[in-house]
Amino acid sequence: MSLAPLAARARRVRQLYAALETKRGGRPWTRGELAQGFVGDVGDLMKLLMAKDGRRPAKNLDAALAHEFGDCLWSLLVLAEASGVDLETAFLATMDELEQRLNPRRPTARRRTRTARTSRGRRG
Repeated sequence: MSLAPLAARARRVRQLYAALETKRGGRPWTRGELAQGFVGDVGDLMKLLMAKDGRRPAKNLDAALAHEFGDCLWSLLVLAEASGVDLETAFLATMDELEQRLNPRRPTARRRTRTARTSRGRRG
């Protein structure tokens, strides 16, 4: 699945918020203010996840949790765009890096043989 349609929708909703912010406060939020909003969303998500684990009370937990995940994704899409980051490309590159780190390729037979020869040569 491509993030492009989600990013486009996030951009449209961000434009609506920017108009509201300008009406209320004279200007749209800065990237820092958007990030601060994201941190608040992550805090809300954390509380709901704790509730899901039985550590906090919550009403309409599943609906609230789905909503907060949506808020967090929206914030990430908006912040990435505001920072000039193609989130889809960044995500795929990061997953490639993590998979390579966590699932290293097995050494080839040639490589093992060379290592074995080198080891034998040191013993000699």
